[in-house]
Amino acid sequence: MTGTRGTGSGREADGADGTSGGRGSADGHGQGPGRGAARSRAAARTAGGGHGAHRTIGGSEAWLVWGLATAFVVWLFAIQTGYGIVSPEIQRSAGLTVAQIGLAGSVYTWAFAFCQFFSGALLDRFGSRPLLAVAVAFVTVGAFLYARTTGFGTLVTAQIVIAVGAAFGFVGAGYIGGQWFPAARYGLMFGMVQSLASLGSAIGQPAISWRLEQVSWQRLLNGFGVAGVVLTVLFVLLVRNPAPGPGRVERPRSALLPSIARALGTCFGNRNVLLAAALSGVSFGSMIAMGSLWGPRLVRAQGAGESLAAALSAMSWLGLAVGAPLFNIVSNRWGSRRVPAVAGVFLQAVSVAVLICLPAGVPGVTTVVMFAVGFFSGAQMLGFTVAGESVPAALVGSSAAIVNGVCFILAGVLEAVPGRLLPDVPSLADYRSALLIMPLLLVAGAVAGLFIRDTARATTQGS
Repeated sequence: MTGTRGTGSGREADGADGTSGGRGSADGHGQGPGRGAARSRAAARTAGGGHGAHRTIGGSEAWLVWGLATAFVVWLFAIQTGYGIVSPEIQRSAGLTVAQIGLAGSVYTWAFAFCQFFSGALLDRFGSRPLLAVAVAFVTVGAFLYARTTGFGTLVTAQIVIAVGAAFGFVGAGYIGGQWFPAARYGLMFGMVQSLASLGSAIGQPAISWRLEQVSWQRLLNGFGVAGVVLTVLFVLLVRNPAPGPGRVERPRSALLPSIARALGTCFGNRNVLLAAALSGVSFGSMIAMGSLWGPRLVRAQGAGESLAAALSAMSWLGLAVGAPLFNIVSNRWGSRRVPAVAGVFLQAVSVAVLICLPAGVPGVTTVVMFAVGFFSGAQMLGFTVAGESVPAALVGSSAAIVNGVCFILAGVLEAVPGRLLPDVPSLADYRSALLIMPLLLVAGAVAGLFIRDTARATTQGS
């Protein structure tokens, strides 16, 4: 990341192009002697230039900036949930076909995946102050475009505009957590973002459905746009980066595209980042596929009604809301990333397998198992933590973007593949055979996690 991540462990922070920087104390202010300290103080006084830097690591300003970044993620999830609910209305009003609605969704996925791999490197390069405000503005414009959809072209344009901004949402909130808080809290702060986003999804779906009974879909989406205008203004006025830490010497920046290419090349060349991405990807992909699409269809095939199927989907998100921060807390307590990550993904595989094999007529058991699917999926957040701790501090944003990009690619695969395996009118037995791919991939992800080099001890020691 650009600037120093103050850490209790004294972990080195690196420059914007991966060059080594200085060490920081727990609050981000070191006590280097003599001229080194004087240079550090001078750097802190003049740090407002490029990224609009402020000073206090872990203080009230840190929580304010992190809270705004998290609000961006929750708002973004609400827009995506709202679009999913109103898409039939958009289809009817704009005279679109089901195939066009599906193609527009694919365009969003492709645009998001493409932008995602660059978002982290751009955050590492330019910082959160300019980029996150611009990202919120993009999503805001996209929400207004959604509300004005009159044809396929407008809908596709809205999808692309929102995808560009959304690529900086979750990764940007994680980046803020790494910038403004000690390194030992990085995984926990990322987990809390996921927890709040999951709660927003669990609560937002029924709330949006209820609101849609009172207002038109255009007014609903315009309301999201108005909220985005307010959020954009708050980002412009309040979001800053912390000042560079002690001993940090600003170095000349290389050209933009070669710098991004080097950042991505370094992360893709790091075995730990790739293994962490594989583990998180199968965990997140299975959670999305089972929690949002195939799980509700499976339980309906087991005899559940529509309302119960919707409630079970919400239970998986509630489970993730609990598990996402908890796995990082356990990881810090155990002094290990690998053990809880592997155990969580393996238990997620067991939960999905149990869900697939459950007989009809056991709604209570199904509810508990769906919660477990989401809860053990919280282990996915340790993939972000491992990746961030496996690269120079200047590349944490890039590493998070790669992990998140792999997560969404695998989510798309796991949503699509079972559909290819199912007949036109699937039976319960058809669902069971088609969905077995998920526990098998989760076991493979857990095995991949066994080869992760554990990064916890160096980071948590002394924190």
